[in-house]
Amino acid sequence: MPVAAAATGMDRATGDYMGMLATVMNGLALQDALERAGVVTRVMSAIAMNEVAEPYIRRRAVRHLEKGRVVIFAAGTGNPYFTTDTAAALRAVEISAEVLLKATKVDGVYEADPMTHPNAKRYDHLTYSDLLVDRLQVLDSTAVTLCMENDLPIIVFDLNRPENITRVALGDPVGTLISSESTGGLRR
Repeated sequence: MPVAAAATGMDRATGDYMGMLATVMNGLALQDALERAGVVTRVMSAIAMNEVAEPYIRRRAVRHLEKGRVVIFAAGTGNPYFTTDTAAALRAVEISAEVLLKATKVDGVYEADPMTHPNAKRYDHLTYSDLLVDRLQVLDSTAVTLCMENDLPIIVFDLNRPENITRVALGDPVGTLISSESTGGLRR
């Protein structure tokens, strides 16, 4: 949305800040749903708004996780020109996450957009380099590079299938795995 707003004449930084605020609203909605299900959560924002979210402080986020709480990171990095992909990769690296999950509207990474190319082949596994060299646009290059430099695997999966969140969390093979290891270019 922010890039689209910039294309219509809106200042890019303003559009990015609007997008960050939208992620806070989404985070609060997710927190409400999780807490109604009995899951203790915390929303942490990169933009100060103490009345609705805690400020993002890495050590505090790690302590919440150690106590078994779900932590929802909102407002990106707090800086314009950085995508939510980059913010997610940054936070994942900062908290020493085991994997970065990228939920999308398709079931993995394809050689071309499957919405416009129905015969496009889906990859089961890619290396970070494959993703960057082939310019596969599932994540921005800054996020991929950050994950590559820190050997943080990425799993891209379809959010529209409700069972997928549970399946990917349990380690089932869902979507496309992006990592440093090559498996010979498996494709479906």
